[in-house]
Amino acid sequence: MWRHRPSKKPPPHAITAALLPLPRDAKVLQQKMCFANERKTSGMEVNHVNTHQKFTAAPQDSVIARRPDMGGVEGVEIALSANHFLVRFDPGQKIFHYSVDISPRPSKETARMIKKKLVEENSSVLSGAQPAFDGRKNLYSPVRFQNDRVEIFVSLPVASARCSVVKEDTGHMLDKQKLKTFKVNVRLVSKLSGEDLIKYLNEDKGGITFPQDYLHVLDVILREGAMESSILVGRSLYARSMGEAREIGGGAVGLRGFFQSLRPTKQGLALNVDLSLSAFHESTGIISYLQKRCDFLKDLPQKKTRALAEEERREVEKALKNIRVFVCHRETNQRYHVHSLTKETTENLKFRDRSGKDLMVVDYFKEHYNHDIQFRNLPCLQIGRSKLCYVPMELCVVCEGQKFLGKLSDEQTSKILKMGCVRPSERKGIIKGVVEGAFHARSNAYADQFNLQVSKDMTKLSGRVLLPPKLKLGSGGRIKDITPDRFDRQWSLLDSHVAEGSKINSWALISFGGTPEQHFSIPKFLNQLSNRCEQLGILLNKMTIISPLFERIQLLNNVGILEGKLKKIQEAASGNLQLLICVMERRHQGYADLKRIAETSIGVVTQCCLYSNLSKLTSQFLTNLALKINAKLGGCNIALYSSLPCQIPRIFSEEEPVMFMGADVTHPHPLDDSSPSVVAVVASMNWPSANKYISRMRSQTHRKEIIEHLDVMAGELLEEFLKEVGKLPSRIIFFRDGVSETQFYKVLKEEMHAVRTTCSRYPGYKPLITFIVVQKRHHTRLFHRERNGSSSHYTDQNIPPGTVVDTVITHPREFDFYLCSHWGTKGTSRPTHYHVLWDENNFRSDEVQQLIHNLCYTFARCTRPVSLVPPAYYAHLAAYRGRLYLERSDTAMYRVTQLQTVPLPKLRDNVKRLMFYC
Repeated sequence: MWRHRPSKKPPPHAITAALLPLPRDAKVLQQKMCFANERKTSGMEVNHVNTHQKFTAAPQDSVIARRPDMGGVEGVEIALSANHFLVRFDPGQKIFHYSVDISPRPSKETARMIKKKLVEENSSVLSGAQPAFDGRKNLYSPVRFQNDRVEIFVSLPVASARCSVVKEDTGHMLDKQKLKTFKVNVRLVSKLSGEDLIKYLNEDKGGITFPQDYLHVLDVILREGAMESSILVGRSLYARSMGEAREIGGGAVGLRGFFQSLRPTKQGLALNVDLSLSAFHESTGIISYLQKRCDFLKDLPQKKTRALAEEERREVEKALKNIRVFVCHRETNQRYHVHSLTKETTENLKFRDRSGKDLMVVDYFKEHYNHDIQFRNLPCLQIGRSKLCYVPMELCVVCEGQKFLGKLSDEQTSKILKMGCVRPSERKGIIKGVVEGAFHARSNAYADQFNLQVSKDMTKLSGRVLLPPKLKLGSGGRIKDITPDRFDRQWSLLDSHVAEGSKINSWALISFGGTPEQHFSIPKFLNQLSNRCEQLGILLNKMTIISPLFERIQLLNNVGILEGKLKKIQEAASGNLQLLICVMERRHQGYADLKRIAETSIGVVTQCCLYSNLSKLTSQFLTNLALKINAKLGGCNIALYSSLPCQIPRIFSEEEPVMFMGADVTHPHPLDDSSPSVVAVVASMNWPSANKYISRMRSQTHRKEIIEHLDVMAGELLEEFLKEVGKLPSRIIFFRDGVSETQFYKVLKEEMHAVRTTCSRYPGYKPLITFIVVQKRHHTRLFHRERNGSSSHYTDQNIPPGTVVDTVITHPREFDFYLCSHWGTKGTSRPTHYHVLWDENNFRSDEVQQLIHNLCYTFARCTRPVSLVPPAYYAHLAAYRGRLYLERSDTAMYRVTQLQTVPLPKLRDNVKRLMFYC
């Protein structure tokens, strides 16, 4: 029943034939486009002017680049399945949209309880419908209600006993009724149908606006059934049926859930379903929670008389703020949000009752509940904003199902990643089980009444595996070529040199922490590192400029003394220190200060490593260290044997240089409401090798995704390119990371304009620009598929490196594709989604896919292809480095300038032209 057409000719939307006209023949139009794209761009400036005029004047939906052909053909075909499930819908089915206003304003949980009771008690008013609710203000029904406006009163049970929260000024107990009544106003807003969506999916011509609102409604409907027993976080649902919570430390637990979202694809409307993971607050007593969350309170249960210092109190308040709790000394359904902590300790805290008499909190709980407060020197929780309400900590429990919004530690991140690290066959089974349970094992009443049917089968499709490129290494002064033909596409540097070795004459080593025995291993480490560099063709001076320095690890806590130490080392090198190797006893937060001081104050490249790695000194560790050092100091580890002009002669030439750019924006963690975002832009500085990138980093407005001052950063990079290559680039290939699909048009419009503005400063300079968005945070997964029902030993393996998919599950018309360029050693591989938003270079599908795939083999830090095209990867690393520059100084700076954008410290000139960030 759920048939798929051949991948080279995508099918119309899967719907009853009588409801839909057949789509227009796309082949003629595609051939015309291919013919137009193959015309030579000899009049480059003229072509650009015309294209740019289209860019500034075109409407939103026609500005995004369209697929130039029927998809690529290069590579070996591979049978795959994807976690997309075809959805059938009736475009003639009306959906009635009602706004819902509930007074007094309830929590999300209460709002769902109100909706449920409203439907149960008012079936006739709602015309017998089972409407879907988005949990906020919108209700969607398959039939029209009896009246377009209706006012309904809904009563819910609340706490059956009187609340034991102490309330100041109005008495010592809050009297609550057993029932609470809510007024619900329901009003018809609009009528929706799927006619625009069906046109969007099937029409070949552009100009049709994507009906995002209608797709959102369908998402709400398909999610409604699971919402009754799940916790919604973004587009993911978490339920006990997916497995019990696992502790990950720090007062947090990891939960498995599933992600689901509708996507328009070539095969029609598809539901993308995937395994997801998230961290939640552990549901435990507040005392136990703080013991796990705050290191300085680990001994709290044993030291009940312990008090909090002012700094500790601030940390505890930060950890508990906005967490929902309930009291445990009596039965109640009441839930509270923690607003703050009291200034006074519980022992000294008092309140005034209705008669004006002052009562002590500890006395009140002893008198009314026969409870002796144990932790008297801790503050109480304050759970009211306008009305001061106090609860002793030991009587509170963290409510279940609250997403952990704080920044996870390295250990927590590692544990939660392990929870999601499942092999392809297991992940595939989990996904199929979710779909069966949600839409097939039992009838989904919500989907059924809206005439929605979800296929139980994953989408079957054919992909292609691109061949690896031939790579260029060195060997005793001679050029050596190698083709990575292993299954994981890894290559060996045994008996080989790097493509271009750097010369490091002036360098030093400093140790932070470590035992005397570990210190004795340093000479051996220096000797073996020097030998390994020599074997790789990297000239590392056998002698450091000064003897290794051994400092306590506590030095990293003192910024002033640390900076002084590094300055003395630089002075010993007469200001010419090229490299400082830093060996650490363990990971330390002072790493951020070390990098900032070295790169912005001293002007030296650093390479950090741990003593735990020095105890083994494996060849692989020494090689990796040498490769990073070489890349940071201006060398080149790997290059393509056949240059890009040789690989894609229709687009590239030796005489017309090309600059590859990458850009990324990193934002502070969710609980940080003031720190600036950090943007990084990188650009290649050599042609035709295109494997050396320099960066520009800036801070910008808090959580702003569009890059501010891109014109300034791009201008600086163009100037550097002009110095290095001798001319401006004729073409710019711009890779933009971290952009969601809802932001495509805005990012394209504003950031393309910024790059154009920069180029216009050079008279007559109009390079051809291709703008590509790179997405890693998506939920499409590709799996091996057995042919004709036969079993295969590949089914529990990841898809091979070089797998590309540009049919069936991709956009109906736009120029996008999935490329898995790496080998997944753990878990299930995630392909990278590339979406070409603008293309003045007129790439064919095969050309841009081969270009990106081959570039993934040129990443400087390893001897295997990476999962992300290097310009985007380097931009991500540079943005992370910029975030480090702000990380330790936030306490001193942001409390003074809360919502101002604090600028990043400037890099020293001798560092800013190097790949120091990799």
